Amino acid sequence: MKIIIEIILAAVIAIILGFAAGYVMRKKKAEEIIGSAELEAKRIVDSTQKDIETKKKESIIEAKEETHRLRQELERETRERRSELQRQERRLMQKEENLDRKIEGLEKKESVLSRKENEIDKTRETVNAMHAKQLAELERISGLTLDEARTILLADAETAIKHDKALMIKEYEQQAKDEGEKKAQNIIAQAIQRCAADQVAETTVSVVALPNDEMKGRIIGREGRNIRALETLTGIDLIIDDTPEAVILSGFDPVRREIARIALEKLITDGRIHPARIEEMVEKARKEVEQRIKEAGEQASFDSGVHGLHPELIRLLGRLKYRTSYGQNVLHHSVEVAHLAGVMAAELGVDVPMAKRAALLHDIGKAVDHEVEGSHVTIGADLARKYRESPNIVNAIAAHHGDEEPHTVEAVLVAAADAISAARPGARRESLESYLKRLTRLEDIAESFDGVDRSFAIQAGREIRIMVKPDKIDDITAVGLAHDIVKKVEGELEYPGQIKVTVIRETRVVDYAK
Repeated sequence: MKIIIEIILAAVIAIILGFAAGYVMRKKKAEEIIGSAELEAKRIVDSTQKDIETKKKESIIEAKEETHRLRQELERETRERRSELQRQERRLMQKEENLDRKIEGLEKKESVLSRKENEIDKTRETVNAMHAKQLAELERISGLTLDEARTILLADAETAIKHDKALMIKEYEQQAKDEGEKKAQNIIAQAIQRCAADQVAETTVSVVALPNDEMKGRIIGREGRNIRALETLTGIDLIIDDTPEAVILSGFDPVRREIARIALEKLITDGRIHPARIEEMVEKARKEVEQRIKEAGEQASFDSGVHGLHPELIRLLGRLKYRTSYGQNVLHHSVEVAHLAGVMAAELGVDVPMAKRAALLHDIGKAVDHEVEGSHVTIGADLARKYRESPNIVNAIAAHHGDEEPHTVEAVLVAAADAISAARPGARRESLESYLKRLTRLEDIAESFDGVDRSFAIQAGREIRIMVKPDKIDDITAVGLAHDIVKKVEGELEYPGQIKVTVIRETRVVDYAK
């Protein structure tokens, strides 16, 4: 046990001595490292100080060199500026000398001009004196003063100028008229040539064929109940007479007449004819006609190249398919007028779409003119205004029969195209003899009144213009005359639409130089 303790003590003492020796060695090594570091730091400081001194000397030398260089450049620029100033000073001196010489020359010229002006003044005084003397002599010889002679000369000159002006105006007017007529004829000829239209082939009466005459009795029904039901539902009169195997439908409304025709044909095909079946077939026919009307309006809009129309206007266009004027189908007429107006507008270089649109809608009032009071022109303009067409379109519709003054070239073209379409051979069923007879009768009625000089039926009999004698008819009497003529025309003539009566009173003075 004692031996173990001694061993442990010896081990502890050895460990303590080892730590002591290691500490002494580490301390010594650390002192050596610190000493070397101090030596190195001192060396670095000395080296840095030397470098700083060296760079300082180099900077001083560079600054001196830069200062020397800048001084040399400044001296050089100063010399250049001094030489430039000297050159400018010499140029200024030369200019000053030139100015002095010019001033001397001007002074000399001024003195010469002054002398000449004095001489001119003296000459003018002499001339004025001579002129006054001559003028006084002329006044003495002619017996006229200067003002009187001037008035006579100016009057003669004014007369001659007015005469020449009148001749030139007349010549230019004739030239413009000749060229305008020739140009208009060419445009109208091209429009007619490029527009192919059918001959009139439609009538205003609908005829329904029957398979046999026994069908007439079935259409009439027991105690006439079938025919009464059909007439009540359609608003159309059925004329059943001795015409073999045919029934005539008579009615003012072309759409209702078409509905009645389709319904009657369906009933004849079906064979069951009684009031309930008639009501069913009339309703089917009405829907079918409405669909045909819509399709016809859309097709007319497509054929004429007019787009963006209100749906109600398209429907009214389709109704024109069942409307005729003197046998001419109004829808076909409207499409034809649209083509004619478009061609003429293209030739003249004006708005082609607007001309076509106005032409297609110009007779839109005829779709409802049997339902609304007023002429188809007024009704059409109101419809176009109602469905927000432009004011130019409304004016073209209102002016196509002369009821209003046209505001645009397109409105004039619509009126011209309408006249061409209606007046072309084969367009209307009215015979030439009856047409001329009606125009003649219209003029005879107007000329039967006292004070009427001449009368002219125009616009295919839609207007009559009456020239009265101004010494017999004054402005107030002209109003009464127009009213009296209107009343007599209404009482003695049968005509479609309306007739415009225009009384013209004017005084003209004409003289001729020979």
